Amino acid sequence: MRALLPLLSVVRGWRVGAAARPPRRVMSLYLTEERGLPHSEDYRLFFRSASVSRLEHMGLFNWQTSCSCNAPESVAGHYISAFHDIPLKVDSPKNLFNMVVEIPRWTNAKMEISTEEPMNPIKQDVKSGKLRFIPNIFPHKGYIWNYGAFPQTWEDPYQKDKNTNCTGDNDPVDVCEIGSKVLSRGDVIQVKILGTLALIDQGATDWKIITINVNDPEAEKFHDIDDVKKFKPGYLEATLNWFRLYKVPDGKPENKFAFNGEFKNKAFAIEVVNNSHECWKAMLMKKCDHGAISCTNVHVCDSPFRCSPEEARSLIESVPAPSMSKEVSKEEERWHFLD
Repeated sequence: MRALLPLLSVVRGWRVGAAARPPRRVMSLYLTEERGLPHSEDYRLFFRSASVSRLEHMGLFNWQTSCSCNAPESVAGHYISAFHDIPLKVDSPKNLFNMVVEIPRWTNAKMEISTEEPMNPIKQDVKSGKLRFIPNIFPHKGYIWNYGAFPQTWEDPYQKDKNTNCTGDNDPVDVCEIGSKVLSRGDVIQVKILGTLALIDQGATDWKIITINVNDPEAEKFHDIDDVKKFKPGYLEATLNWFRLYKVPDGKPENKFAFNGEFKNKAFAIEVVNNSHECWKAMLMKKCDHGAISCTNVHVCDSPFRCSPEEARSLIESVPAPSMSKEVSKEEERWHFLD
């Protein structure tokens, strides 16, 4: 008889449990709302938690409080921060983590969680007054993995990383998901951590965590970084080369790496992520300098930056209405051939 695997997902202080539900159901705990048009400077993708009725329809009931400052009606159906309100860890014993997908594989627009805007929507990065697109460097079309970030992590720019002796890059930890499916912007998926690469970007540590979607058809084959070498030969080499060269078409030098570009294993990567989670906790509890980062959140208990769902809605409604004008870019069609 097929085993029944329980789903247990934590939504900042409230537990949502459902027996015999596959882990992919956790994706439905978060909804997205687009404002403006893609490839425009005012495009934003906001996040909401699913409504109570939707959760009940999914069979995700059995609410149990572990945080007195929240109630079921305040957890579900409201705007949330993609950076702060989506939990990092899904299932601690099995080391499953939530990944927020910012950039689907084979696309070029440099989308990212906006760390400085209230409620931290996803938007397209702008450099020198222009929307940013990652170049196609033959033979690769755009990003070669589903790319995103771990919520509730922060690479502290005021603290040196003990492994690289460089400060952090002031962003959530970056994630490369190597599964077979092309995901969608705004997906929140469960991943297994396999290893990490330490990019040094303008003197700052910029970890790239290698993961695989727990629901990928081949996920059971992947447990550590050596499994990537075994079952996807050439992928890690392509990953290193991609990060080394992706800024060269813009006239910048090749990127550098700690550890001579060596990929570190699962245990090392999990320690990196856990350390960045502790840095995030210190920031959200106002125990360190957070600079220009918006720490506004809805579900982080005891955080001095916590706001009500009504205040979160007001913050989002105060964002200027998008112009609906779309910038047409040829950057996604241009190819670069490098020696």
